[in-house]
Amino acid sequence: MKFTPTNLDGCYLIEPNIINDERGYFMESFNKKSFQEGVQQEVHFVQDNQSFSTQGVLRGLHYQRGEHSQAKLVRVLSGEVLDVAVDIRPESATYGQHFSVVLSGEKNNQLFVPRGFAHGFLVLSEAATFFYKCDNYYNKESEGGIIYNDENLSIDWHFSQQKLIISEKDQQLPMFSKALQVW
Repeated sequence: MKFTPTNLDGCYLIEPNIINDERGYFMESFNKKSFQEGVQQEVHFVQDNQSFSTQGVLRGLHYQRGEHSQAKLVRVLSGEVLDVAVDIRPESATYGQHFSVVLSGEKNNQLFVPRGFAHGFLVLSEAATFFYKCDNYYNKESEGGIIYNDENLSIDWHFSQQKLIISEKDQQLPMFSKALQVW
């Protein structure tokens, strides 16, 4: 696997080594030893999650606070999404900055999002199956979020805002500055 650091401290884009032949392909999607060497930290995943969404669905930007914060290894099994990570660690040199990348089932690329980040994605294809590993269990009382269109974050979702499909809950998320007052 190839690990490429993003502009956000601790966040990595991961590209697999894909072996193609007449039968199809083979790839290693996760190997604990090479993963921990690649992201230069020890991570112990405890939960896998999967979602299916149609074009225009935007999920996020979500995070878990305090002892329940989560690192995530995210990828798309089928389809294509714009994946976004936002550094919400006040002590970080990249605090308030974001990174976005197109993840697809065709490329099999992944993004490692460390603890202390908000995360979200937008489905660009007709539909997408999104998969992610978490290093901590979900805790409802610790969930938080940031509104997707916060002007201070200036995230370009590369999609018509009129065509977005966003849950009522995600439409009510606070701005970056308000969300992190309870971090």
